[in-house]
Amino acid sequence: MANSAATHPVADPLSLSGTQNSRPQEPPYGGFTRFELELEFVQSLANPYYLNHLASQKLLQDPSFIEYLKYLQYFTRPQYTKYLSYPGPTLKALELLQQEKFRQDILGPDMVARLAEEMFVKH
Repeated sequence: MANSAATHPVADPLSLSGTQNSRPQEPPYGGFTRFELELEFVQSLANPYYLNHLASQKLLQDPSFIEYLKYLQYFTRPQYTKYLSYPGPTLKALELLQQEKFRQDILGPDMVARLAEEMFVKH
């Protein structure tokens, strides 16, 4: 797999948020920084029922949404993983979402139930 930094030449997400600057910037997205919004969203991916909802809305078939999921893989790097409340389930879901078969299978109630049991019982 190609390095996501090479695939997505984006500035450091923390520097975009103002969290590493000595003077915090006014957050431009409804009072939140881009990093905070991405963190909130990526953590929501640990919920199998939410993944099922995204699939039912056909977002998991949208090429631009799939690219966004690839971009979010920066959360797999240690300097970003430390911000995740539940890194195990979050990163597992992010990994699974990179697979087309999983993006199709999550529509099925059996897959949702299996994933919910796996994620909620272990964590």
